[in-house]
Amino acid sequence: MSLWITELTQSLPGRVHTDATTLAGHSSDKWFASHTPDAVVLATSTEEVSTALRIAHRHGVPVTTRGSGVGYVGGCVPVKGGLVLALAGMDRILEIAVEDGIAIVQPGLITGDLQDAVKKLGWYYPPDPASLKECSLGGNVATNAGGPRCLKYGVTRPYVLGLEVVLANGDILRTGGRCHKNRQGFDLTGVFVGSEGMLGVITEITLRIIPHPPTRALLGATFRTFPEAAMAVQKILGSGHLPSAIEITDKFTLQAARDYLGEERAPYGDAHLFVETDGHPESVTAEAKKLTALLRGGGAIAIKTATTEQEVEALWSLRREFSYSLRATGLVKLNEDVVVPRSKLVELVQFAEGLQAESGFPIACFGHAGDGNIHVNIMVPDMEDPAQRQRAEAALDQLFTFVLGIGGVISGEHGIGLAKKRWFSQAIDATGQAAHLALKAAFDPSGILNPGKFLD
Repeated sequence: MSLWITELTQSLPGRVHTDATTLAGHSSDKWFASHTPDAVVLATSTEEVSTALRIAHRHGVPVTTRGSGVGYVGGCVPVKGGLVLALAGMDRILEIAVEDGIAIVQPGLITGDLQDAVKKLGWYYPPDPASLKECSLGGNVATNAGGPRCLKYGVTRPYVLGLEVVLANGDILRTGGRCHKNRQGFDLTGVFVGSEGMLGVITEITLRIIPHPPTRALLGATFRTFPEAAMAVQKILGSGHLPSAIEITDKFTLQAARDYLGEERAPYGDAHLFVETDGHPESVTAEAKKLTALLRGGGAIAIKTATTEQEVEALWSLRREFSYSLRATGLVKLNEDVVVPRSKLVELVQFAEGLQAESGFPIACFGHAGDGNIHVNIMVPDMEDPAQRQRAEAALDQLFTFVLGIGGVISGEHGIGLAKKRWFSQAIDATGQAAHLALKAAFDPSGILNPGKFLD
């Protein structure tokens, strides 16, 4: 046994695991790549995280932090082996203070569990990744996760008021706090949001919560074509409406949902929009009627309206099943969360259709139409087959080059991780890369935190 593992085991009795089952269970996320670590620490406190990092830092051991492991870019794959620092056991709500409009949580807490807890008090934590019932808040912060309601409420960053972070050498740093405005020095909190575990390990999060909207309505609109649905999005936003969410879905995704969930659950047609509005009952009722008229005028051939909480959740549950439906096809889902300027949505869809024909792989498009964040899923039968993998990589090259060429970005909420590592230099210029490396050197001079990812 390595000296550092022996030291960890002595310092953290009962927390260090080297059995094959635990190692395998911490070797991958939802992406296809995996690598087995040498040891896993199942941490339950900031002090344990600090101890583990001090030992790893002293021995120069690579450390990969892991939350729920439901990311799509290989961000928590320990490609250099070493230690996986697993935070799923740090899953408590430490405080909810509605008088301050905050919740203080540990990083392993599941996003949906926080939403449920504050909702019982009449309050709201808006960021809502589709995987909210299984993704952790620490992972959300590490990737600056989004979700459907980002259109109106924004991504994770605006809700992070403060952090407790353990640095690479084991020192504990606190940033921000309970105040909703804070201009004391640099925005260190913002530096760690979206840092993908490469600058420090988040062990406590202070989040902003807001009063919960009294009611909401959700419209499900069927269209004959995806471009028609995309144009309807522009029509809605150009008419002065700001729905809480606008989600779009293409033909392949809808058919996968029918196959996985049953014909009765998934809508017919070749394209679909989910449009949600929230607020006080009288305003929601009025806006839902206006949105219905706009959708019909935009070519919707059928509209389903959900107005009760039960009906709305039933309709949203369909949207949250899309990723699982695609995985159920048996194909490897390369989920690329590209973002384009909203005016370029139709161009993106048309490009994806051409790429499907050229590559020979089915391509499924769905996602957050309201902010231009469309999940372009290249569906590959076997990524272990060299020929298929080469074709998939070529298709990704074309996709990312196109997206960057029209002013888009290669990730809106999943991060770069391993999956998009080789395109990082194309997305960020030399000066931007140097700034990233300078931050990395300042917080992690030994380079032990999440090595092998896009900064290497």
